[in-house]
Amino acid sequence: MATLEIKGLHVEIEGKEILKGVDLTINTNEIHAIMGPNGTGKSTLAQAIMGHPRYEVTAGTVMLDGEDVLEMEVDERAQAGLFLAMQYPSEVAGVTNADFLRSAINARREEGDEVPLMSFIRELDAKMETLEMHEDMATRYLNEGFSGGEKKRNEILQLMMLKPKFAVLDEIDSGLDIDALRIVSKGVNEMRGEGFGCLIITHYQRLLNYITPDHVHVMAGGKVVKSGGPELAQKLEEEGYDWVYEELGIEQTEEQNA
Repeated sequence: MATLEIKGLHVEIEGKEILKGVDLTINTNEIHAIMGPNGTGKSTLAQAIMGHPRYEVTAGTVMLDGEDVLEMEVDERAQAGLFLAMQYPSEVAGVTNADFLRSAINARREEGDEVPLMSFIRELDAKMETLEMHEDMATRYLNEGFSGGEKKRNEILQLMMLKPKFAVLDEIDSGLDIDALRIVSKGVNEMRGEGFGCLIITHYQRLLNYITPDHVHVMAGGKVVKSGGPELAQKLEEEGYDWVYEELGIEQTEEQNA
């Protein structure tokens, strides 16, 4: 079992503190969901874990099986087994999906042990079929001209092909219709198992109807303030967040999107 452990994490953006002491432990074979109002630091947490240069960690630790993630470059974090599915995936002209994926897979393998081409193609075809992606998606440039739903499926295709230890899915459900939501969820559920852990950032119970989390956490004021099981997400869906603030005696403030 692998462990991703976040302790006392403080993060600033351009001098403004967004995360104010996040504590969270995720093991493989677990799916965690983080929910909370806009501006409470959910996406900041995702970006800080993966090392976006805009996000400055001022205190705290992020450890992956005892290794200090914060000392790693972004590519080293990916090679160590971390993966981020982004809200707004970038378009990369001139690089096909297939070439990008094969290069990314080989970057995590020893020189001389590159994935055989035919094995790669067979697996890619199988994963694309699972995600109901048209076969020409493999030869199209990475995300270029893709619809929002196609980009989100493509993020999950990368997840399934790269097989990280831990994935952070940042609002992977945003902008998806019900069919796309079902398909994306199917891909994530296929990853569940002893070698995989996942942190899902979402606003809505509808995603968690398809991907049942083991643990649900609420963020407020830059911290994880409440944790529970799937029933916590259902209560948030039905009653909103006011009861959390009232129960914990937290003052609600207007926060910038983070």
